[in-house]
Amino acid sequence: MNKKISMVSLGCAKNLVDSEILVGGLKKENFCLVDDPKDSDVIIINTCGFLDMAREESIDTILDCAELKKKSNVEKLLVMGCFSERYGTDLVDEMPEVDKFFGTNDHNVILSYLTGKTYKKDDPDYFRSILTPNHYAYLKIAEGCDNVCSFCSIPMMRGLQVSDTLEKNLIEAQRLVDNGVKELLIIGQDTTSYGWDLNPKSYLHELLDVLNNVKGLEWMRLHYAHPAHLHKEVVKRFKTLDKLIPYIDMPTQHGSDKILKDMKRGLNSSGIKKRIDSLRQANDKMSIRTTVIVGFPGETDKEFDELYNFVKDVEFDRLGVFKYSEEEGTSGAKDFKDNISSAVKQERYDAIMMLQQGINLKKNKARLGSIEKILIDVANEDWSLGRSFRDAPEVDNYVKINQKLKVGSMYNVKISKAYEYDVQGDIVNG
Repeated sequence: MNKKISMVSLGCAKNLVDSEILVGGLKKENFCLVDDPKDSDVIIINTCGFLDMAREESIDTILDCAELKKKSNVEKLLVMGCFSERYGTDLVDEMPEVDKFFGTNDHNVILSYLTGKTYKKDDPDYFRSILTPNHYAYLKIAEGCDNVCSFCSIPMMRGLQVSDTLEKNLIEAQRLVDNGVKELLIIGQDTTSYGWDLNPKSYLHELLDVLNNVKGLEWMRLHYAHPAHLHKEVVKRFKTLDKLIPYIDMPTQHGSDKILKDMKRGLNSSGIKKRIDSLRQANDKMSIRTTVIVGFPGETDKEFDELYNFVKDVEFDRLGVFKYSEEEGTSGAKDFKDNISSAVKQERYDAIMMLQQGINLKKNKARLGSIEKILIDVANEDWSLGRSFRDAPEVDNYVKINQKLKVGSMYNVKISKAYEYDVQGDIVNG
């Protein structure tokens, strides 16, 4: 009997895709995948190394599994991913309980380690096994990043951008849809610079055109767009492509020109607003998700007020807030002193979240009485939770319906109740 393996995947959606590729390779080699680490012979942890909280979670998970290894039948503990990529050399001595550390893109190396066989780099890739519900999946169109944002350590862990070809992305997308996926979530570190590294160059709008022809696909959702790289041809596609839903995840990071310059974001607040206006003009249903950072070095009350008023004026449909975390090796860590106290960062975090809560409620109330197409993610005997085009899984809101519906199916729902985040509705027949 082949060994039982437990896969623990931490961090972002890009990390999840890496885990899925490895799981596919493991299944192809007839390893038995189990959910509970204590029931496994081998534990593989895919770590995240971006931001203090993520690093702490990675360390805690490794230590917990190391302790489990001591007390159970677990034979090997393997660690991969961004945290391992960045700190693996140091961790070898600090964590002797870990049998082997691997990088972010070592799927073939891990398989070789476990089987003794030799694999080409892309061998496991073909056998990707999704860990999301069957009706949606992430399509990672590129690896790495060429941007130099002063707060970000991702290029140090993931390397420079390497885009998959149009053909490869199309094959992967069609394979996912043929296996039941209805919604593709397009991801990369910066999706809007997709294809710039290819020879000949490709562009995101060309990829969207290709993906729009995938048979059986219902929705494609665009994530991680960089405002400075959002091309007018991509904006046009929100008007012309029927499968590209009017949703974009576009991290703006701040609303103060000074802070944006120090962050090396390539656009001032006026430039960002112009991009937002163009999106809303292209499609009046446009739902814009963003993330901002509070407490960046040098953020005085003045700069924070500029951010606050930026969020107030734009009225983003969805918004997340991060408190600045100094990243070793970045230009931000070298050039600026992390001089904002934790208490002030928390106050500013709370202020933005409270502001956004009011914006959410206002926008949700405007939906009352509307009929929306809802994709069901969760269902039990009494209720179901689904998402409209406005909501990405994991990070956004839900529509609650007080009856059991089929997971992975779409229904027309009339919105009847509005809250600060979620809404409630009823099935409309026909």
